[in-house]
Amino acid sequence: MDETKRLQHAITGLSGMSQDDFELSLPFWKPRQYKKGEFYNEYKSVCTHMAFVLTGVFRIYKFLDEKKVEKNMLFFTNDQFMCSLKSFLNQTACDYHTESLTEADVLYIHFNDLQHLYSTSPAWQRFGRLFAEAMLNAIMDNVENLLFRKPEDRYIDLLRTHPDIGNVVPLYHLASYLGIEGPSLSRIRSRIQKKQK
Repeated sequence: MDETKRLQHAITGLSGMSQDDFELSLPFWKPRQYKKGEFYNEYKSVCTHMAFVLTGVFRIYKFLDEKKVEKNMLFFTNDQFMCSLKSFLNQTACDYHTESLTEADVLYIHFNDLQHLYSTSPAWQRFGRLFAEAMLNAIMDNVENLLFRKPEDRYIDLLRTHPDIGNVVPLYHLASYLGIEGPSLSRIRSRIQKKQK
């Protein structure tokens, strides 16, 4: 499936958008490649684009000065839409970094072009609302998982959402996301592997 078809499939899957409405957006989507370690959006800069991930893995994280550690909040992998939601919606400075953990390819659209689509098409307004709701649900799920679920269950859920992430992302990034230390994650992975045999 080519890149535009994958984008259309994701948009239609989320919002039920028609072919004609989708085609309104085609002049606005641009391709971009990222190197490993390159920032999609940096701390204190405004997130001005929404991206659709074609290949690669991105993370949203915050650096905690007092502890000198990075805390991963979300991952984005193939066929997912990505932005730093609060910064993007409000066009205000971002409290987080968004970084590519691998080489990556995206299609992106500027905030102003998306606003134009919202103002000219009810179908695009619906997409915008459903996208924001899906992002909010992902954030809330993450918070609730950290508060109320066991690390092993959180890890299984992570693999369900991002099946290949364990093969391409260092374990310390996954441990940070799960709120545990690296050795704990190694024990969890070992237990899961034993259960699968």
